[in-house]
Amino acid sequence: MSGIDRFKRLLRYVRPYRTRFVAAFACSGLVALLSAVYAWMVKPVLDGIFIEKNEELLLILPLALLGVAVLKAVLSYGVGYLMAYVTNRVIADIRQELFQHLIRMPVGFHDVNTSGRLVSRVVNDVGLMASAASNVLKDIFQNALTFLAMVGVIVYQNWKLAGLSAIVIPLSALTMVRVGKRLRKLATSGQERMGDMSSTLQETLAGIRMVKAFGREEAEAERFKAYNRAFLATTLKSNQVWSIGSSHMEVIGVIGVAGIIWYGGYLVIHEVMTPGSLFSFMAAMFMAYTPIRKLAGANNIIQQALAAAERVYDVMDLETEQSKDHGTVALTGIRQGVEFQGVSLRYDSQTVPALTGIDLSIKSGEAVALVGSSGGGKTTLVSLLPRFYEPTTGRILLDSLPLASYTLQSLRTHIGIVSQEVVLFDDTISRNIAFGQTGASQSDIEQAAKAAYAHDFILRMPEGYETVIGERGVKLSGGERQRLAIARAILRDPPLLILDEATSALDTESERIVQLALTNLMKNRTTLVIAHRLSTIQNADRIVVLDRGTIAEVGSHEELLRRGGVYQRLHAMQFQDVTSA
Repeated sequence: MSGIDRFKRLLRYVRPYRTRFVAAFACSGLVALLSAVYAWMVKPVLDGIFIEKNEELLLILPLALLGVAVLKAVLSYGVGYLMAYVTNRVIADIRQELFQHLIRMPVGFHDVNTSGRLVSRVVNDVGLMASAASNVLKDIFQNALTFLAMVGVIVYQNWKLAGLSAIVIPLSALTMVRVGKRLRKLATSGQERMGDMSSTLQETLAGIRMVKAFGREEAEAERFKAYNRAFLATTLKSNQVWSIGSSHMEVIGVIGVAGIIWYGGYLVIHEVMTPGSLFSFMAAMFMAYTPIRKLAGANNIIQQALAAAERVYDVMDLETEQSKDHGTVALTGIRQGVEFQGVSLRYDSQTVPALTGIDLSIKSGEAVALVGSSGGGKTTLVSLLPRFYEPTTGRILLDSLPLASYTLQSLRTHIGIVSQEVVLFDDTISRNIAFGQTGASQSDIEQAAKAAYAHDFILRMPEGYETVIGERGVKLSGGERQRLAIARAILRDPPLLILDEATSALDTESERIVQLALTNLMKNRTTLVIAHRLSTIQNADRIVVLDRGTIAEVGSHEELLRRGGVYQRLHAMQFQDVTSA
């Protein structure tokens, strides 16, 4: 996409505010015309007052200048306010659209793009676009119109002299184009370095406890320092390129002025042109040179913004989950069950399949446990049900219909997930439990908390259910966070439940309470349980043993022990660990 195309795309966001934009544009035109009036009035001031000594003009012209100044000030205020309104609304719209697009991207997209870099797109890149918008929609229009008005005065005073001054325009344009291309490349590199810094900052602060526990403060500081220096080097190079371009523009401008003084002075000496006309011409030239310099100065910001716009549009042009969702059936419940038929999955970034030839039927209301060594494909298998990923080959049926036949929204509404890493937000306990359940009453929230054995500890919190629990629930213990996650799932009341190692990180006492809560949660639901501790899934209807992405064994706890296969070895290893402890 070219710079012009990106700019046109940016202007499409202006349409909802076009009335104010047109008003601002009109004010800009009037400001430019009034600036031209200043330059034109130099001739009657010089010729009429100082040379012809006209006392009437001595009274009129100062008042006229004051009137022009007041009117120009009012119109300039209008331009500033209206443009600021339009540009800030446009940038807010772009930032909101980008955020909404990011949260609709598939899980696979977020697997390969760190949150820090995505934050940089939303905050830094859109911020640079905001700077460009304010310059493009305000300074460029006004300065361009001012320049054209001054050209009108210049041509009116002496078109031959105007032709001589036009020689510098191609030289100035060539300098701006060459500098602009270089600045855009540097801006792209600088924004990538900013993304690296943002990513490092986010990772370090999110894992600050681990950083301190391992004494990695200095090492992390050095890692950030490397990215910071890379960004600094790019910024300094950008400033150097801009300074060189600015110096060239200065020299070109002086060449033009020197030529005008020489030829204009010749015309005045030979009485072809009056001194007032020459000074009016030169005033217009200097006043025309000012907007040119401002336009060149804005070029730096514009090039950075075009590079930022490219990065933003690259994300916004990617297909979201919703755009690829062709499901038409609204899921209302699970009556028959789930069936995996020859399902395989290979992640884009890997050469070895994560799952191979999975054939598995799960009846409605059945509790099926998934066990196996780390990396065996357990979490990958359950991630296919809410369609976080799509199978590479094979298909998944839900109540005899392909999973993709259901709308994504209705499918995920009927699936509850409780994982080892509980996701909680820096909000109240009530809102965390009711997350995703719009309209849930306080009574419903408390009933869910009681079923999850969370009600009592919540009441002991400083503000009860209105206690803000901090980022990721940092103010709670591991068991308390798990019970809130279970309460959230109970309130959601899903027919299909996924428990992904929900108790593996808990101590014995917390695990006992959480297991009681899970028992309440699993009643009358189709449940898939991923468990590290085999003792927690012995009562499952069936146990599926995964090994290197394939199903090795299926059966009950007793049947699998008698077979002496993978499950028996896993059980023996855990039993040996327990007795050794």
